[in-house]
Amino acid sequence: MKVPKTLKRYCKTCKKHTEQKVSQNKKKAPSSLKRGSKYRARKRGLARGIGNMGRYSKPAVTKFKRSGAKDTKKTDFRYTCSVCKKSSMQVKGRRAKKVELI
Repeated sequence: MKVPKTLKRYCKTCKKHTEQKVSQNKKKAPSSLKRGSKYRARKRGLARGIGNMGRYSKPAVTKFKRSGAKDTKKTDFRYTCSVCKKSSMQVKGRRAKKVELI
């Protein structure tokens, strides 16, 4: 997938279309120890009670077989406005094996 280094996009802070620089970042996986995930676990009935709740003290599922990692990753672009220098993330990532900024 080839992406130009600069694009003309809408800037939320300038409230108009401006020239924006494209940069690529690595996707960060959400942490399993954040407040939201702990809250959801509690709602599911996990992470409650006395004693060791290490990763909610659930035994490993033996029948589940991992199929391996996906061969494509979702893109994670940051767009930096040339006028106000504010950056915004892309709304939705597309799957691509290789991303090239041209």
